[in-house]
Amino acid sequence: MVAKIAYKRLNPKAKAQVDKLIALKIEPVPITSKSLDFVNAAHWPDDLRPEEAFAFSLPLHFIDIPFTSDGTALPGDLPEAQNIVTALKHYVAVLKSNANDNQRAEALRFIIHFVGDIHQPLQCATRVTKANEEVDRGGNLVTVKIPGKDGKLQSVKLHSYWDGGIGDFPKAGANFAPPPLSQITPAVTKVLKENPDTDARWKAGGSFDFQAWADESDALAKSTACNGITPNKAVSKTYNAAALKVVRQRVAWGGYRLAELLNEIFPNQ
Repeated sequence: MVAKIAYKRLNPKAKAQVDKLIALKIEPVPITSKSLDFVNAAHWPDDLRPEEAFAFSLPLHFIDIPFTSDGTALPGDLPEAQNIVTALKHYVAVLKSNANDNQRAEALRFIIHFVGDIHQPLQCATRVTKANEEVDRGGNLVTVKIPGKDGKLQSVKLHSYWDGGIGDFPKAGANFAPPPLSQITPAVTKVLKENPDTDARWKAGGSFDFQAWADESDALAKSTACNGITPNKAVSKTYNAAALKVVRQRVAWGGYRLAELLNEIFPNQ
């Protein structure tokens, strides 16, 4: 969804440059060959998860900024040195450099994905409690209950609930498989209608202030994602309404910012 929003906002030079780079069949070719357009390239870093050669990239999808709501001491080793903020800085530098096209194509694919990830609040925060002093891993160790298709409550990880847009976004498949592109356009239309780019707050900090984007997500994790829930209990309608507003805004801002970033890297002459 973030990539779909961004691509339509690219200037002609930026669009030509990203199209050229995304079309390159970089390693691993069998995986890359499935995503040779900008929007599909957004899921490439998730497609790499089974690849041992790319195991280094797994911690780069998030930044564990620790917080506590009950006074539990915070761990001194978080966030880790290599995280989504450092990754975005690195890959943007590669994309702007004189590196070869294959290296720049890889960097671009990571950038598209990581700009989306950094706008998901639970990618940028982890809660420490007396019950779980080893942190909740961005809500991955917290389970809540939501109504299923049959009306009965079903358990879901809090992090996954937010990944899925509080049940409102197109449904992903197993093992991070993306939803059909045909479902993305109507979902994006709804998001943009509620979050027009005339709200200048998305421009705060400029196009390269990745730490500020992470700090925004961290604050939203505290104020909304982790607020008002009880593990293993049903989430309230009030919680869902507030959360839905946040996830839609974050997708819109992620798309606006990704486009602005690439337009500044590849400005029209």
